[in-house]
Amino acid sequence: MTAHPLVHTLAGRAVRAEGEAPVWRTLPEEAPVALVYDGTTHAVMMASPDRIRDLATGFSLTEGIIASPDDIADYEEVAHGEGVEARMWLAGDRSAALMARRRTLAGPVGCGLCGIDSIAAALAELPAVRSPLLLGAEDVAAATERLRACQPLHDETHAAHAAGFLLPGRGIVLAREDVGRHNALDKLVGAMARAGIDAASGAFVMTSRVSVELVQKCAMAGCPALIAVSAPTALALRRAEAAGITLAAFARDGAFDVFSHPERILASVPELTAVPDVA
Repeated sequence: MTAHPLVHTLAGRAVRAEGEAPVWRTLPEEAPVALVYDGTTHAVMMASPDRIRDLATGFSLTEGIIASPDDIADYEEVAHGEGVEARMWLAGDRSAALMARRRTLAGPVGCGLCGIDSIAAALAELPAVRSPLLLGAEDVAAATERLRACQPLHDETHAAHAAGFLLPGRGIVLAREDVGRHNALDKLVGAMARAGIDAASGAFVMTSRVSVELVQKCAMAGCPALIAVSAPTALALRRAEAAGITLAAFARDGAFDVFSHPERILASVPELTAVPDVA
């Protein structure tokens, strides 16, 4: 935990057709979080100011800076007046590898690509995800509703994303929240790695749409399936297909659409009739 509160109750004016009146709303806090490796700031992002070590570990894994939490030899968290500094000292040759791929991010909430050096680097080849995972269609259809039961920050503010980990037959076994969906997933990845939970054994579940950055984080974590309440982008779908990731979206009200690698969910996959791309 940091010294920064997660929420604030603030005053506003409620404007309705019948008039206006004072209103008090509980709103989520967001704060700049600096990720510092070996004394050099690598990235600054806006995030919910809690579970910072999970965020730092997960970001380090999904960005390929470390291969396991053990690659962080030492960790210190320092709260400043306006933000939080996560100081990490890397073990072994990880420092040298990081120097070869220095990036500085300073972007708004949820933007996972700000500051990247080149378009080619942004769309670097992803590791192929291989897993014998099979998911029941009923588990996929109910996944986002089950995640709703793990969102205390959203319940309080109606303004936070969540990422959860679904194990077949067991439901959501771990979840993390943040004002940014990418941060929520990084926090989940970090928490799972620190707890020794194998990402290949289940599926990530998101309360958001699926952008390409989420697919990339899924691949880097080695998770074979991504389930979301809203739509994927076309690029996210192409990247999921190439990386071997099952991508299910529009998962709500007991139904879902599956766009890539449906064999992990469906016993048989009928061939689709070709539809012209009208883009």
